[in-house]
Amino acid sequence: MEVIPMADSNHSGQRNALADPLAEARSARSADSNGDAIHELQAPSRRKKSRPSSGLPQEWTRVCGLAMKQLDRCVSLEPKVLQGDNPEAVHDLRVATRRLQQVLDLIFPSPRPREIRKLRRRLRRCRSSLSEVRNCDMLLERVDAALARKRTAHREARRAIRQYLITRRAATFEKALRKLTRANLSELYVRMKEYLLGHGGPFPAGESVDHHSGAPTPSVEQFYAHIGENLKTMWEALEEQMACSRRKPEAPVLHRMRIAAKRLRYLVEVVHAFGVPGSPEALIWLRNLQKHLGHWHDLVVFEETVIAMIADPDFLRDHMDLALEIERLILRNRVLKVKLEGKYLEATADQTDLQRTKDWVSRIIAAPSAVFIHA
Repeated sequence: MEVIPMADSNHSGQRNALADPLAEARSARSADSNGDAIHELQAPSRRKKSRPSSGLPQEWTRVCGLAMKQLDRCVSLEPKVLQGDNPEAVHDLRVATRRLQQVLDLIFPSPRPREIRKLRRRLRRCRSSLSEVRNCDMLLERVDAALARKRTAHREARRAIRQYLITRRAATFEKALRKLTRANLSELYVRMKEYLLGHGGPFPAGESVDHHSGAPTPSVEQFYAHIGENLKTMWEALEEQMACSRRKPEAPVLHRMRIAAKRLRYLVEVVHAFGVPGSPEALIWLRNLQKHLGHWHDLVVFEETVIAMIADPDFLRDHMDLALEIERLILRNRVLKVKLEGKYLEATADQTDLQRTKDWVSRIIAAPSAVFIHA
């Protein structure tokens, strides 16, 4: 059934029915997804001036420690995920795998060792296996928040959507469980720990040599230069996607922009761990950018899911009136989605914060060693 967008004259009713439940449903998730970053902002680790006389540079040891922190988090979250009834654990595990993969990409540039390529693939499989489960959890939070209100439009439609999501989550969780079990995070932990703590260093070309493994290790200057190169690459990707999204704010383009912002943020979190001035402000700007795109993405997922629900011939045959009511929800959803796209465009049009972040990135790219050493 074709859905035709149309204007909604009752804006206050629309906000009560959708906007407020969306904000309520995301509040806990936003706090949780930013928890690690906020903790790091409050107490960044400081770089020690002394260096060991032999072995690995302290900087290498520190960034390996960041990887181990996320690896520990992955392993500790797995039992909670396997219980099946902990939506926050599902979300936290996906975030931890993203952060771990970002640090690994920083430590091991292309071409990466074969072992690291295998570990990265396993992290991606672990994350993707829980993607649909996470979408169902997010939508259930949103629907439950709406149903908890005393005055909620389309209550029967929302109840039907809720039951559909419960059934869908159960089915997708069974599939995710099998994939997650095959990923074997415990084995991943052992193998990655041995590699991070026993391997000589991140780069194939280095001047010093680790006395334990005989493998080349990077100099401190090489290490900082590599961070600067990564920051340059990710900032350019963000600017490219931002320009595309302003010219053509369509779903695929905005989704790529969302991913680019997420990747850059996780890299800036690593920079912040070294106590680099300006990194807290950069993280705040990136989080605000992600907030607009995150709300927008939730509405995209909602629309795709409920369209799949009412497209079922059996559902249409037995619940035609309910299907029409759900279509009206989709139309309201589209109005909100357009508004959020406008908020994102307004946020990226504000040149003050954008230019400040760009200047900060440019300073690190121009002289990474100087910026880190004086942090």
